[in-house]
Amino acid sequence: MLHTLLLLAALAWPGVATAQRFVQIRDAETESMLRAVASPLFRAAGLDRSLVRIIVLQDRAINAFVSSNNRMFVHTGLIVEISGVDELAGVMAHETGHISGTHIARLPAEMETAMRSMIIAMVLGGAAAMAGGGQAGVGVVAAGQAMAMRNFFAFTRAQENAADQAALVFLERAGWTPAGLGRLFARLADQELLPADAQDPYMRTHPLTRERIDVVNQGVARSRFGNTPMPAALEHRFRMTQAKLIGFIEAPIHAQRRLEGRTDSAAEYGRAIIAWRSGRLAEGIAMLDKLSAAERGNPFFHEMKGQMLFESGRVRDSLTPYREAARLAPDEPLIRVALARALLETNDPLLLRPALREAEASLALERDSAFTWRQLGLIWTRLGDEAQAALALAEEAFLRGDLRQARMAAARAEALLPPGPARLRAQDLAAATRVEREERSRR
Repeated sequence: MLHTLLLLAALAWPGVATAQRFVQIRDAETESMLRAVASPLFRAAGLDRSLVRIIVLQDRAINAFVSSNNRMFVHTGLIVEISGVDELAGVMAHETGHISGTHIARLPAEMETAMRSMIIAMVLGGAAAMAGGGQAGVGVVAAGQAMAMRNFFAFTRAQENAADQAALVFLERAGWTPAGLGRLFARLADQELLPADAQDPYMRTHPLTRERIDVVNQGVARSRFGNTPMPAALEHRFRMTQAKLIGFIEAPIHAQRRLEGRTDSAAEYGRAIIAWRSGRLAEGIAMLDKLSAAERGNPFFHEMKGQMLFESGRVRDSLTPYREAARLAPDEPLIRVALARALLETNDPLLLRPALREAEASLALERDSAFTWRQLGLIWTRLGDEAQAALALAEEAFLRGDLRQARMAAARAEALLPPGPARLRAQDLAAATRVEREERSRR
C-alpha cells in the first residue's frame, strides 16, 4: 500500500535550523528494501535497528539526512536517480556514521557556542563604537562573526569526514563494496560549478570536498570488497523498488520514457503500475499476474494487485491478493492494515472480526501508526463497541498531534471502559495530552 502524508521535518544536518514540509511515503516494499540495506550496516555499527526509524520522503532531490531521535530520512529522488544498490548502501552507511557518532546530539551545543561567540562580538563591537571607534566596532563584529562561523563549519566538516570514515568501516564489516559511495560522490562533485539553487540538496547538507572524495577513493582501493558485486537478491529488490517509485511518482508519459527499451522484470513492474494509473486496469493486472508466476513468493506483487483492485472500486476482488500478500509477509504492518481496510470497506458484517484481527496484528508490529488506529476505531464503531472505538480514536488523535480531540476521546473511553488495562491506557493518554499541551505552551 503506497500512500502519502504530510510531514514536518527539520533538516538538522548540518546546521539548517528551519523546518520544511515534506510528503512522507508509506510503502511496505520500499521500507522493506531500505531495512534490508540498513540492517547489516546497523549491525556493523553496533546499533539496535529497532531504535532507528527510516522515513521515506517524496522529493525529487538526491538526498538523505538524519535528525534527532535516530530518524533517517531518505528522499525518493535518491532511490530513483542512483544507478545501483551499492550507491544507496554507501549513502545509508554515511548516515549511519552520523547516528553512531552522535553528531546530531552534539550539533545544538556547537550552534549555541557559535551563537554565543557572535553575541560577544556584537557586544564588544558596540562598546568599541560607543568609545568613538565606529569602524573599529564594525570590524570587531565582522571578525567575531566570521570566526564563529569558521569554527562551526570546521565542526560540520569534521563530522562529515568522520561519517565517511565510519561508512567505509561499516561497509567493509558488511562485506560490501564502497565503490558506490565513491561513484556517487564523483557525480555530485560535478555539480560544484552549478549555482547553489541548482545543486542537489546533498551538496548543501553534506558539503563535498576534495579531501572527502579522496578518502572514499582510497577506501575503495583498500577494501577487500572493492570489486565485489552487491548481493544479487538485494540488487533485484532495489531495482523493483526503483521501478515502482518511477511508476507511481513520475507522470505516466515521463515514467514510460524512463523505462523505454528495458525488458527486465523491474521495468515490467513499473509499466504495470503505469498502465493502471493510465486507466488500463486489466492490462496492469495481467502484467502483475505474469510477474507473480515468474517470481512466486513475492508478497509485493500481490499487495500491488490488491491496491489496484481496491482503488479501482473492486473492493471484494482485492481481498484475495491482499490475503495472499499477508500470508507471504505476515510481519509487514502496512500489508496487514491494507487487508483490514479492504475487509472493512466491503461493508460485510461477517468480515468485521477478521478486519479487527488484521488491524490488531498490524498494531502489534507498529503501534505508532495513526492510520491504523483510525481503521481500528472504525471497526470497533461498526461492531458497536463505543468504548474501544473511543480509545482507538484517542490514540489516533494523539499521534496526529490533535490534543483537543485526543483528550475528549480519552475522557469518553475512560468513562465507558470497565476497570482494566484499556481504561488505564485511556487515563495515560489523557495525562499525556496534558503534558504535551504544557510543553507546547513553553515552547
